[in-house]
Amino acid sequence: MNCPDSALLTDLYQLKMAEAYLARGEQGTAVFEFFVRRLPPTRGFLLAAGLEQAIAFLESYAFSRDDIDWLASSGMFGAAFLEQLASLRFAGDVHAMPEGTVFFPDEPILRVTAPLPQAQLVETRLINLLHFQTLIASKAARHVLLAQNRQLVDFGLRRAHGGDAGLLAARASYIAGYDGTATVLAGRLFDIPLFGTMAHSFVQAFDDEAEAFEAFAESHPEDLVLLLDTYDTEAAARKLVTLTPRLRARGISIKAVRLDSGDLIALSRSVRAIFDEGGLRDVAILASGGLDDAEMRAIVDSGGPVDGFGVGTSLTTSIDAPALDCAYKLTEYAGRPRRKRSIGKETLPGRKQVWRRFGPDGRMCADVVSLEDDAVAGEAQLQPVMRAGKRLLPPPTLGDIRARSKESLARLPEPLRALDPAAGYHVERGGSLLTLARNVDRRRREV
Repeated sequence: MNCPDSALLTDLYQLKMAEAYLARGEQGTAVFEFFVRRLPPTRGFLLAAGLEQAIAFLESYAFSRDDIDWLASSGMFGAAFLEQLASLRFAGDVHAMPEGTVFFPDEPILRVTAPLPQAQLVETRLINLLHFQTLIASKAARHVLLAQNRQLVDFGLRRAHGGDAGLLAARASYIAGYDGTATVLAGRLFDIPLFGTMAHSFVQAFDDEAEAFEAFAESHPEDLVLLLDTYDTEAAARKLVTLTPRLRARGISIKAVRLDSGDLIALSRSVRAIFDEGGLRDVAILASGGLDDAEMRAIVDSGGPVDGFGVGTSLTTSIDAPALDCAYKLTEYAGRPRRKRSIGKETLPGRKQVWRRFGPDGRMCADVVSLEDDAVAGEAQLQPVMRAGKRLLPPPTLGDIRARSKESLARLPEPLRALDPAAGYHVERGGSLLTLARNVDRRRREV
């Protein structure tokens, strides 16, 4: 069984609540919204991702016969409920921000409108899909802004928290503007460009380092990238200068070298000098090896001659902010607005829309969150994507999503683009939304 395709990939309490709803006949229309409550300390904005997987999940949502039989054997649920589950399909509507859209706290990026049991049952997997890719896309967006047009490649599969995480991290980072990934299956599934060099073990397998370089070059002459720091980085650079004429005689050109350890700023400068003196001015220098925001910023700010970065662990684990405080909450049921009042976790009622305003320079300047039928100036960010359980439009290409992400990042206010930790962004709550919240509170007090 492919676990991610199973409706059992959920929390037990979702099934328990669904059984109780159905037993009481609570099948009115419910509205749930997914949003992030607050930004991590190291984030000034987030980038929406994961919608395509969320839509695919809802389109195919069903309990298989094996699922039903297993639930029956568990003894936790009644026969009537299991019979209803066997025929249950998602038949609701979905509004969402397109993938690659910048957003901020308390702005819904997805809204589900469906019969209450359906909207409840899909909660866990929707959060799982939207949270992870949004987390990684938001991290990758920082790297894109920091790199300042240098090449970025995802090296993170081996330390991702599982295979699916590695695949979806490759997708999310590509959406945000990474140039490609080392994860081969991501190349097949998502048509993401693949990049690969060589490991230290390959060099160690040969008695002579230059022999290792030559063997690899002969085997993979196209887009040739060699790893320099297995032993002595500068000595390896000099060996390449000596080897290059023999390779060129066979029509082989070295595209780049990779530095994976040591003082990357100092080593990149010394290698660049050796290459330039030896006639290898067109050979690029790539850096990897535990890179994160601070190291990348230091290299860029120093003017170190690094042409690209391979980023692994810090990307696929979003190491400085490994989780987002996100939620999927009920905002309306059976035609009446609903609101949670838990301390520190209050929600706002009603079906909401996010309107974005832009300044004369074309940059984002403010957002307004209010009720969807309000007349608010700005560009509406939530769009209809599913109706009655069916997708409304064909899936966009990853190229289209990348283009949207690029435009979103380009239209950020400059302090946010510069990743200024003190930068903020104005998000306003509409007056009608606040009035509705007060009215809901008053009615609750009167009950």
